[in-house]
Amino acid sequence: MGHIGQVPANGGSATGGIAITFTKDLLVDPATRGVHDIRHTVVAAASSSSASRAQEFLNEVKAPSTAKAYGSYAELVQHPDIDIVYIATPHSHHYQNALLCLEAGKNVLCEKAFTVNAAQAKILVHKAREKNLFLMEAVWTRYFPLSVYVREEISSGRLGHVVRVFADNSRPSHPEKVWSDGKHRMVNPELAGGALLDLGIYSLTWVFQTLYTTQAPASRQPPKVVSSMVKYPPTGVDETTTMLLTFPRDPEQGGDMHAVATTGMRTSNNTDEKGTSGPAIRIQGTKGEMQVWPPAYRPTKTRLILMDGTTEDKEWPQPGPGKGSGWFNGFGKTMNAEGEGHGMFWEADEAGRAIVEGRKEGKYESLDESVLIMEVMDEVRRQHGFRYPEKIETTERVEL
Repeated sequence: MGHIGQVPANGGSATGGIAITFTKDLLVDPATRGVHDIRHTVVAAASSSSASRAQEFLNEVKAPSTAKAYGSYAELVQHPDIDIVYIATPHSHHYQNALLCLEAGKNVLCEKAFTVNAAQAKILVHKAREKNLFLMEAVWTRYFPLSVYVREEISSGRLGHVVRVFADNSRPSHPEKVWSDGKHRMVNPELAGGALLDLGIYSLTWVFQTLYTTQAPASRQPPKVVSSMVKYPPTGVDETTTMLLTFPRDPEQGGDMHAVATTGMRTSNNTDEKGTSGPAIRIQGTKGEMQVWPPAYRPTKTRLILMDGTTEDKEWPQPGPGKGSGWFNGFGKTMNAEGEGHGMFWEADEAGRAIVEGRKEGKYESLDESVLIMEVMDEVRRQHGFRYPEKIETTERVEL
């Protein structure tokens, strides 16, 4: 049994939406996805705005009536029955919130992007290891059965030597209209806004899990990075960012690998719901390629195309209570089909199993890899003189 403490939102932030989605998935009977070795429950939630806001959250997700509502995170981390705290505040607050939990002796599952910069991520990792606690970046996509399948196909050699990956995660917005006051987390530098940390993390996730995670840990090396960035004039955050990454690899294993990871808030890589836009991810090897359909963060379709003429299409619907259940989940204003989970339970299952087994990090993304990806994003921002306010870049303890 996993006892979860929630940090669903900071103040009135819309980030609370992802905590609602996560928790509704979390409380679904695991048997609906073929999981029988672990269950999850919510024992407490906290909101920095008020205990009543935390109680509203608990009511909305139909948490057990015994779950406690707190008006501060400091109170939450003192709850004795919490096995792990799930943090879903804006990126800007992850470091301070996660450090508070770790210092209080709590295991942590922290939403992506892990922190604002690599220096913060390194301190969290050091603190978790120092106190022998579990810590994991909640990159949910890595734990989908679809993602496991893609990595296995690469590792099996079916694609030959993978040499290039294209990955796009973009959303069509009109920020001047929909976020005109500049306070929304997507465009607000005070909340570590911009496309890179919020959307680009998924492009980088696909690049890393196909070109880096699949290599033997002893031989893989960090990539070299060059990038291009367009900034959003009203607030100075990035609105479009494209990265070219070169991953070193031994010539006998196929030589260096290239990746193009791009993201933006002006255009979409998924212009309709029928898949006519084509794949968002293309993983190209010497024997063929694997295609992954958008959205990159929650894909449900793959296509394997080999040079010998083989084509394999697979659908990967998310499980859940099913039709007739009267249960719905989704994100924001978009609901999935009746009874269809969103897919956030897979990462929760991994975190729960790790705690039961005594592991201190996730199986499909090590803490060192999370830090490395933060270093890549640091370098991209450095190349374009893009820094956030010091109060959220700092590694010092501050009140936000």
